[in-house]
Amino acid sequence: MHKDLTLEKRIRAELYGYDGTMGIYIDDLQGHVVAINEKERYETASCCKMFILAALFDKIEKGEASLTDMLTLSEQYVINGSGVLSSLELGSRLSVGNTATLMIIVSDNIATNMLIDYLGLAYINEVIEKLGLQDSRLHNPIDFEKYSRLGTTTPADYASLWVRIAKRELISKRASEEMLAICRKQQYHSMLTGKFPCYYMDEDNYGAPENQLIWVASKSGSMNACRNDGGIIHTPYGEYVIVLMNKEFSDISYHNDHPAYTYGSAVSRLVFDQYLALCGHL
Repeated sequence: MHKDLTLEKRIRAELYGYDGTMGIYIDDLQGHVVAINEKERYETASCCKMFILAALFDKIEKGEASLTDMLTLSEQYVINGSGVLSSLELGSRLSVGNTATLMIIVSDNIATNMLIDYLGLAYINEVIEKLGLQDSRLHNPIDFEKYSRLGTTTPADYASLWVRIAKRELISKRASEEMLAICRKQQYHSMLTGKFPCYYMDEDNYGAPENQLIWVASKSGSMNACRNDGGIIHTPYGEYVIVLMNKEFSDISYHNDHPAYTYGSAVSRLVFDQYLALCGHL
């Protein structure tokens, strides 16, 4: 490969025909970073749920909350959108730990509102500020009839969260490991893995404890204004962090072939191939 054909240049070439703006932050955790539009602000959509998860473990670390605390599903939390709690009866009881898991792995909106109420929106933003995420904020609980936005962040800020989890430095080593364990159960990561080789995504190889050739710990988010994803990709050569955020596209419908997913998964594959080819570096 020609020395001037850098990963960044190949990514920019891949995005040449993209009808939208993609913000990118990639960190191989070895001192090599690729960043494009990384300081532009984007709507978080459900990516803000990682901020809520961080705030939860911050409060647990202080001894002011517990994963075994019980929450009650009540009408005040009910909202349309992703998740499974809308199928349960009102009055159902869930532990904080199970509520947080549902918030992340199936992006449950009702679980999210339950945890925002449990922690307090102001407290969540205090933790965001304490973590030094200067361009990030949770603006509102989830209510699509009342609010047009949920949160704000940048690719650089969101990646910072994942880098610290990967290094076991977010809140504490124990908290990082517990958050990582939840995020590894993620059900939605097609923007990151949609174009990965089928071999790696085969259920016998993907995340299998005895093999663990590859696994993903991530949290995506989608609203009319954005399509985002980000997290940690584990490979046989180590791990890297990748964040892809999209805005200013013309197609606001939800479908698997949305250009943000098509171009995003292509960018992710470029990164994946380079990381493996260089045995754990970008």
